[in-house]
Amino acid sequence: MSTAKRKRPGRPPGTSDTRDRILDNARELFARNGIGNTSIRSIATAAGVDSALVHHYFGTKEQLFAAAVHIPIDPMRVIGPMREIPVDQLGSALPLLLLPLWDSEMGPAFLATLRSMLAGEGVGLIRSFLQDVISVEIGTRVDEPPGSGRVRVQFVASQLVGIVMARYILELEPFASLPVEQIAETVAPNLQRYLTGELPGLG
Repeated sequence: MSTAKRKRPGRPPGTSDTRDRILDNARELFARNGIGNTSIRSIATAAGVDSALVHHYFGTKEQLFAAAVHIPIDPMRVIGPMREIPVDQLGSALPLLLLPLWDSEMGPAFLATLRSMLAGEGVGLIRSFLQDVISVEIGTRVDEPPGSGRVRVQFVASQLVGIVMARYILELEPFASLPVEQIAETVAPNLQRYLTGELPGLG
């Protein structure tokens, strides 16, 4: 009996072209509407597929975002632990949580993503991630006075991005060779001030 036309059970219909079409539409919708205002259903509709197929290929919306931006990790693996960290410890915990990822085996993929951003690709997606995910997860916890949470998070992001640039893109020595713990201990007071301290113009 020929098995040439036998279908594998349990596998939804779809091709690599379908997967790419889902990613293309996800990038466009995430960049245009933000992550919070983009649903799996809307991405599926734009791609002309069923929502179940999107979940089959990519899992959660956060995992789909990671695939769209070429981040080699589910963002919730980072965001989840942040929820358990007391607000007054975030300044030291954030660099200790994030910088080791760049030194891990995932580092080259992170660098490739960053270089694409610097070339103008995916900037809207990262902006959406910062505003719709990080600002929601952290900004709401440090929103004192009310309305300051978003800019507090952006101050933190600016310093962390600067560290990544100096350490992994420009490879400035001896900074690039310093232990992560030393960098975290040095910048933690500034990060904590951005998050919970008094800042000019924020009341």
